Amino acid sequence: MTRNKLGIAITAATLSALVLTGCGDSSSSNDGDDEVEATRVHDTRTFEPAAEIAFTASESASAYYGTYEGIQGPAVYAAEIPDGWDGGGLIMYTHGYRGEGSELAVSVPDPAWRASVLAAGYAWAASSYSANYYDVRAAIEDTNKLALEVTNYIEADFGQAYEAPQQVLISGYSLGGHTAAAAVDRENMERTTYKVDYQGALPFCQAEQNQFQWLGDYTRVIQELSGYGDTAPEDYQDTLPSMLVSLFTTDGEGNITWEPINEDGPGGWAKKIAMDLTGGDRPIFYDYGFPNTGLQFAVLGTGGRGGDINGILARNYYDNTDREYRWTDGDAMTTEEENFNEAIERVLADEGVNPLRDDGVRWLPLVKGDFDVPVLTLHTLGDFYVPFRHQQLYREGAIENGSDDLLVQRAIRAPSHCDFTGSEIGKALSDWLTWVNGGEKPQGDEVLDPTVVADPQYGCDHTINDTSRDRSALPACGS
Repeated sequence: MTRNKLGIAITAATLSALVLTGCGDSSSSNDGDDEVEATRVHDTRTFEPAAEIAFTASESASAYYGTYEGIQGPAVYAAEIPDGWDGGGLIMYTHGYRGEGSELAVSVPDPAWRASVLAAGYAWAASSYSANYYDVRAAIEDTNKLALEVTNYIEADFGQAYEAPQQVLISGYSLGGHTAAAAVDRENMERTTYKVDYQGALPFCQAEQNQFQWLGDYTRVIQELSGYGDTAPEDYQDTLPSMLVSLFTTDGEGNITWEPINEDGPGGWAKKIAMDLTGGDRPIFYDYGFPNTGLQFAVLGTGGRGGDINGILARNYYDNTDREYRWTDGDAMTTEEENFNEAIERVLADEGVNPLRDDGVRWLPLVKGDFDVPVLTLHTLGDFYVPFRHQQLYREGAIENGSDDLLVQRAIRAPSHCDFTGSEIGKALSDWLTWVNGGEKPQGDEVLDPTVVADPQYGCDHTINDTSRDRSALPACGS
């Protein structure tokens, strides 16, 4: 009975809860700079605009929508311009992952984001992108083209003339956060077909290339710790219920509780490895983020797939040849850790799997932290799916490239993915726009010092609780 119930839950998650990507593999270190001739499955896919793309304008604003030609076919555009705007500031909104369907929907931003942007006197525009799946290449190229042409599209489709925007910014969530961060990274700004001089970026809960390293790592950790290390990839999902019940307890109805059967054994080790891989010891994650069933299954649902990011690349991008998996924090590995690291499957990324291209940005555009405009990010501490670790890698890249003074990062005490309150979104937008326009640089959080990040009060400075999110179960700041 337990196996059957878990099997049903995992199947549902595999089909519908993969809100970011359909593949759990890639490497954050392999740039793939050597050009390799290859074809990918994604180039054979076709997509069509939704039949209904209209949306209702906010008060004191006008809504515009239509279609235009993107890099993989038609794309849908949406734009909203406040009354009195004529060539002022424009913020490009970049949406998150929309699955593997063929329909391209209109993109209308989060209500709090939308209201804050319009209240600040800015217009916004958004592309559906010309492809679904995890296609950040289409997201960047199609968003950039729209930024350059949106006023022309509006005039052609609606007969309404506006001056071209004097300032263009970019902001988005999850895959759209990856897009926003990558769009201002030097390599992508130089190589994109449609060059836009963005003046700032505001990525929320951003993914990036390390996302696929995390998905590949965690699924393999669960497989090895549960005693099913020899399971063939095609049998992974069928075996997953047995893997989980060997590591975690179940409730009276057979549902996984995510409580380890033994804190000092494989289940506890899995939980601690996950914390280490996603950003280290920090509030919210261990007790509230890790037990998030929906996000657990979203990650685990990627297990057993190949490393081409579901056809976005032509070959395997995942690489764990140098990864150390730890559940203790001593200088040296324990004997159990050494044995585990010796036993877990090691995979080498294919050489040249994500090369530079002559026709725009890479198939998987990279976030390197190499930018020269103000960037502010928000990330929840408990996010099990798109982990806080991305923020640490972003800071490390910015330091390496001399961009760190232009990067402000905020840690939010929430347990899920993109789990922000309206107040946090509005405050971030207001502070970022002030900074972009020559005002005071906003305050942020330290993300690299393990002692600071592990403090029980970490994240309190920029967490703003309101009625838009119920966080009553979380530990309060100051307690």
